[in-house]
Amino acid sequence: MDALTVQLTQPLSWLKLGFTLLIGYAVWRVVDALLRLVAPHIHRRVSAALRWLWGLGALYATVAAAVHTLGLSEVPLLYDHGEIIAQSFRASIGQVVVVGSMAFIAWNLVTLAARRVVPDTAGASMAEFTRRNVRVQTLTSVTEGSLRLIIVILTGISVLQALGVNATALLAGVSVLGLAVGFGAQSLIKDVFTGFFILFEDQYGVGDIIRVNGGTLSGTVERLTLRLTVLRALDGTVHLIPNGQVLTVSVSSKDWSQVLATFLVPNGADIDRALEVMEQVAGGLHADPEWQSRFLAPPEVQGVTNLSSDGTELRALLKVLPKSQFAVGREFNRRIRIAMSGADLGIPGPAPLEVRISQAPFDPAPAQRPAPDITKIDERQMDPEAKKADPPR
Repeated sequence: MDALTVQLTQPLSWLKLGFTLLIGYAVWRVVDALLRLVAPHIHRRVSAALRWLWGLGALYATVAAAVHTLGLSEVPLLYDHGEIIAQSFRASIGQVVVVGSMAFIAWNLVTLAARRVVPDTAGASMAEFTRRNVRVQTLTSVTEGSLRLIIVILTGISVLQALGVNATALLAGVSVLGLAVGFGAQSLIKDVFTGFFILFEDQYGVGDIIRVNGGTLSGTVERLTLRLTVLRALDGTVHLIPNGQVLTVSVSSKDWSQVLATFLVPNGADIDRALEVMEQVAGGLHADPEWQSRFLAPPEVQGVTNLSSDGTELRALLKVLPKSQFAVGREFNRRIRIAMSGADLGIPGPAPLEVRISQAPFDPAPAQRPAPDITKIDERQMDPEAKKADPPR
């Protein structure tokens, strides 16, 4: 006990103890994850027994390694077993196991940190869709991907060093190869730089509804990295767009959205009455408690915006929260159609075309027409060659 007290008074001993416990926890987590993977293929009781046995074994090995790290030779059994464990981890295979276990823990920590920063908002209301959430979620996904790439690279280098490969010379060769490949990877560099400015300027982010390059592709941004923009279209199609090919972007969900509500009434309808009905419908939708939270301003009925042979177009503008324009627009269309039909303003459509069919009066005794005078024509008069062959009389 005196030796333990002396060891715990030294800061270096705490550092060694913490590192030993971390390695023990990492190795336990890796093997436990492997046992969970094989659990569906074996009996449930066997799987549970294996996990219990491994947990007890990992706990004993960790305690033994901690006793050896602290130099507690007064506990000979644990100290000797701890020395065996320490020697095994100093070998190449042991170092690989340690590096892989630490990489596994780091990988999970990155995922856990990302979930902490951006909580699951799948069931959240549309009012929680803000630019801050979009930017945080986008930057978190990019940071998570970058950190995972760093973890993979460092793990690969550490494993190579543990196996006796000269990683310094390998990195030098890779850097020269990378310089040669860089001249042919201009499109990749362009994608990365464009993606950086998309994130830096907050042009769009995960969750935004966008149209790319004049509307050739559209959908919701499902994932955004420094190289790639992933769009999910309305029909479920996923579009993968390199950031370097994004020339123009139309964002439909930035800061606020607006419903361009139009309705076509017949040319013979009472326009003032139709405008009154549209104002009533827009005002009723805005006052409805179920929809009021989605509005950012009272509706604005602009009046007559177009005249055509099909009818007169009326327009109203509804300023709503981002990504709410679709649901509000559908509800407005439903209500305005019912209201216009109830006000007996007619059904819009092309102007009617009147077709009249006339018939001559019936004559029971039609006049007898003279028979045509048919004169027989000599075929030789029609044939020039025969006319020449006929001698004159």
